[in-house]
Amino acid sequence: MASGRDRRRTVIVAGLAVLAVLVAATGFGAWYGSDQAVKVVRYGTSNTRVLAVRDDLVTLELTHESGKPGTYWLEWSGSYSMLGDVVSRAPGRVTREVLRGPIPSVGTPGYFGNVPPGDPQVAWGIGFSEIMVPTELGPAPAWYVPGTGGTWVVAVHGQNGRRKAELKILPVVHELALPFLDISYRNDEGAPPSPDGLLHLGASEWRDLEAALRQARTMGARRFILYGTSMGGQLVGQFLSRSPLANLVDRVILDAPMIDVRMTAEQSVRKYHLPAFMAALSDQVVQWRTGIDPDTLSLIRHPPAVRPPLLLIHTVPDAEHPIQEARDLAAAGGRLGWRIQFEPFAQGEHTEAWNVDRTRYDRLVRDFLSPAGGRPG
Repeated sequence: MASGRDRRRTVIVAGLAVLAVLVAATGFGAWYGSDQAVKVVRYGTSNTRVLAVRDDLVTLELTHESGKPGTYWLEWSGSYSMLGDVVSRAPGRVTREVLRGPIPSVGTPGYFGNVPPGDPQVAWGIGFSEIMVPTELGPAPAWYVPGTGGTWVVAVHGQNGRRKAELKILPVVHELALPFLDISYRNDEGAPPSPDGLLHLGASEWRDLEAALRQARTMGARRFILYGTSMGGQLVGQFLSRSPLANLVDRVILDAPMIDVRMTAEQSVRKYHLPAFMAALSDQVVQWRTGIDPDTLSLIRHPPAVRPPLLLIHTVPDAEHPIQEARDLAAAGGRLGWRIQFEPFAQGEHTEAWNVDRTRYDRLVRDFLSPAGGRPG
């Protein structure tokens, strides 16, 4: 029969084992959370399949992506189609209209996504050239679409994104005959890696944006309009805070931007149903792995030194960067005298405002980019 001392020892050992498991799980969760912020990721190429085609209609396997309302693209084997809104649904199936491009064959696996395919020529039939921007880490490719005048639109994509993500805005920019530069930055495909191989959430990457503007100036640019999506918004914010070229920026458009890294981490914790304290732990691991303090990457608590007129677009259901980030930035702008035009979209996931309401999105951008746009009345 076990003595009282033996029972106490058993309880202590069991308690220590449980504690060790909890510590290990917490550590794993914090590391996983930091990976979501700073790990470089390359994505696959298929998330649905073509089940049937008829005339200009295509029926896809129903997935979370393929069933979303709005305008999207299907890419497969080097081809693509622009697809319109949902025409009909059936169990496991969704039918959409083909707006542009070829009709895929039945059985084709494809990638259903919210960004245009390829390059400016492939996506919109707009001619371009590829230039190399000399950054501090080496040359980084950028797409250049010529226009008239000395004010250029420079586009910056988000975390683990690609240049093609910024092509949604190009038809309006091209219509207005503004030169367009769509840049890449460290850790992008074709661009040099960062020294540690990790993302720095804009704290280092803004220097590649600065390098792109310096290159544009050698090509005739005098003033700039910056367009940033997702983490690209934080790059723009850090550029406006730190770069001596910030005063050359006339206007800024941000779409679903990473405005406050701490709030983004808290959103990620909610998304994965983790305890709230994991957000602070993940931020601490990010700081340990990269040397940057995520708490300083808040355009709300640390607004940029240069604050041009800003068109701020954000979808309310965004599960990556919460709409509250945009609301708080708009409120901060009011206190600072920073002219922010905040435009929430009731539908759409992360960076999908254009997809769910292209007409409104294009109108907002067109008005803001017009000669009087973004300027005090």
